[in-house]
Amino acid sequence: MTATKLYEFVEGDEKIVAPGIVAKRIRALTAIAATLWAPAVAPGEMGGYIQAVDNLNAEVSGNAWVYGDALVYGNARVSGDARVSGNAWVYGDALVSGNAWVSGNAWVYGNAWVYGNARVSGNEWVYGNAWVSGNAWVSGNAWVSGNALVYGNAWVSGNAWVYGNALVSGNAWVSGNAWVSGNALVYGNAWVSGNTWVYGNALVSGNAWVSGNAWVSGNAVVYGNAWVSRNA
Repeated sequence: MTATKLYEFVEGDEKIVAPGIVAKRIRALTAIAATLWAPAVAPGEMGGYIQAVDNLNAEVSGNAWVYGDALVYGNARVSGDARVSGNAWVYGDALVSGNAWVSGNAWVYGNAWVYGNARVSGNEWVYGNAWVSGNAWVSGNAWVSGNALVYGNAWVSGNAWVYGNALVSGNAWVSGNAWVSGNALVYGNAWVSGNTWVYGNALVSGNAWVSGNAWVSGNAVVYGNAWVSRNA
């Protein structure tokens, strides 16, 4: 069965990404339904830029779309009902799938995956082998990198950085200038904010709050309704 052709390339509307890498603007040939986050696309509507058909292949991409001045190139793929919009870049071997939405000035690259109902917006970078999934949201100027996982209903925002083998899940929130790294786990309804650093094998869970200039490290466990702040 032949897949419906979703788009065509717009001749003469190109973007030189790097020497030898040229992306072309796309134009919709069929209506594409709205998703949980992103608007519908009408036939004839201009899209963003992709380097090759494999970046947005109708046979595997479902109703995926690239809007505006967004750019997808290299071996990166946008599939399922995922959307990439704004000035976002998706490249390398990155994958954006499911109902995920990458928007704003976000960059997703390397071997990173953004999938499920996840959102990456603002000026964020998601790279390395990082995964953002479920209903997770990465916003502001946040970075998620290394082998880090952000999933569930977790939110990483502000200037926060989640990296290494760190895991942020559940309804947890990491914000401000906070860093979560190493093998640290932040989950449940936990909140990590301010200039805090949670690292090593540390665990922050339940309704715990770590804020101010606090450091939680080693094999430390902060849980329940605990509150760690200032220069702890």
